[in-house]
Amino acid sequence: MKLFDEPTLRKLEQLTLVAEKVRVGVMKGDRRSRKRGTSIEFADYRNYTKGDDLRRLDWNVYARLERPFIKLLEEEEDLAVHLLVDASASMNWPDGDSDQSTNKLGYALRLAGALGHISLTGGDLLTVTLLRSGGDRHWGPHRNQQNSLRLLQFLETAVPGGVTDLNLSLRNYALYGRRPGLLLLISDLLSPNGYQEGLNALQARGYEVGLIHLLSPDEVDPPVSGDLKLVDVETGQDAEITLDPTTLGQYRERLHAWQTEIAAACAGRGVHYIPIVTNQPWERLVMQTLRVKGVVK
Repeated sequence: MKLFDEPTLRKLEQLTLVAEKVRVGVMKGDRRSRKRGTSIEFADYRNYTKGDDLRRLDWNVYARLERPFIKLLEEEEDLAVHLLVDASASMNWPDGDSDQSTNKLGYALRLAGALGHISLTGGDLLTVTLLRSGGDRHWGPHRNQQNSLRLLQFLETAVPGGVTDLNLSLRNYALYGRRPGLLLLISDLLSPNGYQEGLNALQARGYEVGLIHLLSPDEVDPPVSGDLKLVDVETGQDAEITLDPTTLGQYRERLHAWQTEIAAACAGRGVHYIPIVTNQPWERLVMQTLRVKGVVK
């Protein structure tokens, strides 16, 4: 599965990931931080206060205005970026090879590859994790664009399976001791024990969290009807139902209520919530939707 061609990679390299609520790191990189530091890039002036370093006093301004001003400089620093991809069995839908155009896991991997390439190109410190019931798999932390090929190779090895306990995985991630930063979770949120406690644990550790909620087109608008036997792809449990127009209408109402509830919970916690149906081109998600959400610029 080839995730990207060269023209697509060049487009991605023009973008930058944005974090507004976390402090960037101490290693100088390609990113321009809002934190005022000691680099040679001029940012602004402020009034002199007792104790300021006189070497930062602008003597030319002082000679003209007879008032002391300190030069504020912009410091180039890196950001820790964490991409978490749900690789549970429910993400392998529609069932089949993960490079299908609307397959949730295939879509998630392309999205993680795109965001990861943006991060590495921008000099960020990147960690990518595949969340699975048999044990999470980690790549990184790495920085620099030269690692992009290794990242894509790692993503191409993803194999879906099992039931992912998002609360457990996210709590464990928060406790692992990684440097907090911008964290984006890509998942269908079909986790039996929920996800909110895990998000709370991440935020308590200082992560700025974004939730990219993936659903396939037939999950949003089921194309089937009549008497059916539904089988849970993760647990194997089944249920017999009859899908008629009334039942389908109720299903759509409950789906809408579920997404509305998620959006409200995320808004109350300052979490970026991005619901996506996988027939939306991922390029539009990266180039437009994530820009509007303030995650990419």
